Amino acid sequence: MNIRKLLIRTLILILIFLGLSAITVIVFDPFYHYHRPLPGLKAVLTEKEYQCIGTLKHFDYDAVIAGSSVSENYNNNWFNEGFDCTSVKAIRSYGATADLCYLLDQAFESGNDIRYVFYNCDPSSLMADTDTTFDETGCPMYLYDDDPINDVSYLFNKDVILQRIPYMIARSCLEEYDEGTSYNWGQWKEFNLDMCTGLYLRHPKVSEMHDIHYMDERLNGNIALMEELIRAHPDTEFIIYMPPYSMLWWDNVYREGDTEFYLYATRTLMNRLVGYDNVRFYYYMNDREIILDIENNYMDTLHFSPDINYLIYETLRDDSDRYRITVDNIDAAVEDMRKLAYEITDRLMIPYIPLIKEQIE
Repeated sequence: MNIRKLLIRTLILILIFLGLSAITVIVFDPFYHYHRPLPGLKAVLTEKEYQCIGTLKHFDYDAVIAGSSVSENYNNNWFNEGFDCTSVKAIRSYGATADLCYLLDQAFESGNDIRYVFYNCDPSSLMADTDTTFDETGCPMYLYDDDPINDVSYLFNKDVILQRIPYMIARSCLEEYDEGTSYNWGQWKEFNLDMCTGLYLRHPKVSEMHDIHYMDERLNGNIALMEELIRAHPDTEFIIYMPPYSMLWWDNVYREGDTEFYLYATRTLMNRLVGYDNVRFYYYMNDREIILDIENNYMDTLHFSPDINYLIYETLRDDSDRYRITVDNIDAAVEDMRKLAYEITDRLMIPYIPLIKEQIE
């Protein structure tokens, strides 16, 4: 009899403990799976795979900053002030088109009136798989689907209760914590010649240049995903831009045989998108002052410093003619990039070659 009472009491205590754990997670909700931050707490956004989807579903906003890891170093407040909006980020590390379009679909389904989408279009995203990659890349799918049963992975998660919630509260209580620095990593990195050349492993041989149409199926599929989103939301202004990758990136794609493909893909993208009334398109890849300055601007072949993020923001805000692409200057922009790309591989890379390690075949 005593054993039976002990078992019942133990079961009750376990249920109480589990109930308190679930209530604690639901109330504080560090991944914003159920609601926006509690009154008095700031939005502490440091884990994009866990928090992006919740913020898109539950926060109040009218603008989305969408892109890959190079978009994480924007401060939301720049856009909030410059465009008179309230923004959140939709980030995927590799910026695959299908993934970003999925996140943007979630934003449009949130009930918010989306006035702006600031869309960072990485050239590599144009050859990515046209299916979403959240599941296969290990994202916590219990946060992405609408099945309440698998929320047990969140509600009874020791790390969430003992680490994520205390961290969220502690950061939120810091007066100097800036909510605009969502997912920002730039403050912990160095951007200099040693970093970017040290992280570049150069192909020892130059591959034969690929036929420009060898990835047409993926290219056209990814552009179609973007077009579908643009057409479905004619009242939203899509401010789309291609970021400035460093000269090392252009050297690498040349050695992989992809220079002409990327130029062709860029031209195709521009021709397909600039004609939409709700699209503004900008091109930063041929900015010599940025991409050739690997001594100050980059930590690897493509990740640039927050100073470049701010320059992009400023020129988007000011609708800079220097970077704006229209139907009249597409060919000029692509041909300028072609000239620069081959100038990099033929001449400008030469002083840096001794600093770079080759890949081991």
